[in-house]
Amino acid sequence: MPIFRPTPLALAAWCSLLAAPSSHADDTLMQRVMIDASRASQLGIADAAGDGSVTQQQLAARTIYRPGELLEATPGLIVSQHSGEGKANQFYLRGFNLDHGTDLRTTVDGMPVNQRSHAHGQGWTDLNFLIPELAARLDYRKGPYSAGNGDFASAGAASIVYANRLVRGVASAGVGQNGYRRALLADSMAVGEARSGAVLYALEAMHNDGPYTRGDDYRKLNGVLRYSEGYANNGYSVTAMAYHGEWNATDQIPLRAVQQGLLGRYDGIDNSDGGKAHRYSLSGAWQRSGEDTATKLSAYLIANRLDLYSNFTYFMDDPVNGDQFAQPDRRVTSGVDASHAWHAHIGAASSVTTAGLQLQHDNIFNGLYKTVARRAIATTRADHIVESSLGLYVENSTRWSPVLRTTAGLRADAYRFGVRPIPPIPPTQAGSTSAPEHPAARASDRLLSPSLGAVFGPWAQTEFYTNAGTGFHSNDARGAVQAASGGAAAAAAGTAVASAAAAPLVRSRGLELGLRSEWLPRLQSALAVYRLDFDSELSYVGDAGATEAGDPSRRYGVEFSNYYKPFKWLSVDADLAFARARSRGAHAAGAAYLPGAVEGVAQLALTVDRLGPWSGALRLRYFGPRPLTEDNRVRSRASQTLNGRIGYKFGGGLQLELEAFNLANRRVSAIDYYYASRLKGEPQPVDDVHFHPAESRSFRLMLTQSY
Repeated sequence: MPIFRPTPLALAAWCSLLAAPSSHADDTLMQRVMIDASRASQLGIADAAGDGSVTQQQLAARTIYRPGELLEATPGLIVSQHSGEGKANQFYLRGFNLDHGTDLRTTVDGMPVNQRSHAHGQGWTDLNFLIPELAARLDYRKGPYSAGNGDFASAGAASIVYANRLVRGVASAGVGQNGYRRALLADSMAVGEARSGAVLYALEAMHNDGPYTRGDDYRKLNGVLRYSEGYANNGYSVTAMAYHGEWNATDQIPLRAVQQGLLGRYDGIDNSDGGKAHRYSLSGAWQRSGEDTATKLSAYLIANRLDLYSNFTYFMDDPVNGDQFAQPDRRVTSGVDASHAWHAHIGAASSVTTAGLQLQHDNIFNGLYKTVARRAIATTRADHIVESSLGLYVENSTRWSPVLRTTAGLRADAYRFGVRPIPPIPPTQAGSTSAPEHPAARASDRLLSPSLGAVFGPWAQTEFYTNAGTGFHSNDARGAVQAASGGAAAAAAGTAVASAAAAPLVRSRGLELGLRSEWLPRLQSALAVYRLDFDSELSYVGDAGATEAGDPSRRYGVEFSNYYKPFKWLSVDADLAFARARSRGAHAAGAAYLPGAVEGVAQLALTVDRLGPWSGALRLRYFGPRPLTEDNRVRSRASQTLNGRIGYKFGGGLQLELEAFNLANRRVSAIDYYYASRLKGEPQPVDDVHFHPAESRSFRLMLTQSY
């Protein structure tokens, strides 16, 4: 068998993909993949069994209730919600309850979506600005095995790439039950003397109430404007995005209230809960590829703002006014991401070495306030946070022979945290105030993260993978400076906070074995067995305005994903994932379970396309039970939901689609928690399951004109 020696064109594409995983839809290679419409083979490309890519047509075939559910194209990932539609989703993957995004690194067009030191939760990932019709590809990785992925990437990383050009313009209008309305207009056009440039634009407006007694009244306005020249390997683009959302929220409710007939499943307790958010961004990307090199440079400026009002304990702390609190967060995030790749032949081997630099700076103002009907009456804490990070990495991928290739990487990260208290609300704006008691403080931390992987094969269209690596997630700046200034005192007092709080950057360690096979015709299968350890589950709890230190943890798991295309018009996805998550600390005896850690996930999807004018899909999703307490005494129930879609194409580019959600109308939970709360009139707090119901059966009709 001859040694693989890439042509200059193939080399340029390969180097560009290595230097920048976010390739664009107008890449000549990607155009071929989209036209083929089947899942792109990962043999000879993927570095681990948990890596993959989902094409534009596969994404378009998915039935999604909310934009964030596009990430469920990643096998084993669950996207849920426990509040109003404008709030960031909840994520579950590889034995994690990822909350609103911690340990799942998410990017859109190379811009980070995770928000550090957020008022509500570390790694806050709000994908409501996403326009699914513009998504050209979803790339995903699992585990801390890529030097190019830093903060929040221990469980996985998902990268959504927007198109530079649309094959056809799109004008669509959708209506549905529960006040659903959506309109979208998107197109691209060639510009310039040689028509080498392209302008892409998209405008979206949406409204949705959901099935709740007091509707979400979610109103969204969204826009994208992009100018690009050239292609993914040689070109540049400048993109502006703008999003505004506003909503009411029906938060989780106690199970006892429903069982006693005090509340219906879709009722709420505090009707003033809700929020509003906006996101404005300006970004640019530049790529150049030569015979043996590839360079990418991107930069971004993002302005985010959130005003969030929640009440999870009702009248437990304040029997008169209730327990509502506000978590405002406004920030400007700027960053630069640069990489350069070199290709070389070393005897019979072929090698690509990539070096990269990642800079990010966050200027943040956020706080936690006691409120009544969205009116602030007291300040718990309010801070000005400045957080900066520098990441440097180098990664080498070498094909030593036709059946052996390796990837070795080293990443170095340095973080600086600064926290300064903001004066409390003036008495003229609130009935009472509480002055912040914490002083201004600073902290810093550094971390080295090596990784190594080897791929053996293919033999009989089958490859075998072995991977080991370390990663990390950053903790909230408020917890980081608390550790720097108060750790010694805590240690002297003998508390558990000190040792855990001493690491603003918390290390993870991963091991994985896997295989990928296309031995059976038209079937692609991947199997992965992994272990992931964290030094601490420490996190800043925005709802309480305090830092909680957790013991070290360990997760084992297995994932089995399959894609089968027996006919040109039919494809089948079948994915299974099981995980075991436990605490490993001194306090774990008899209480080693991690509340909310997902144990089992499965999906079965049938997709029909090109069957004359007809198309359609059915997807069954299984969300397994989770422990809700450390001793596993209380557990959530498993849930199964069935979504579907059927479409018909008329002549002239006109298409009519009917989408259905929760077809079996299952009365299941979207999410469950176990904690203490007090309803009005109850003499004392009660420990109980609190749940947010999955949406009842609903239908949406969408008419789309392509032009």
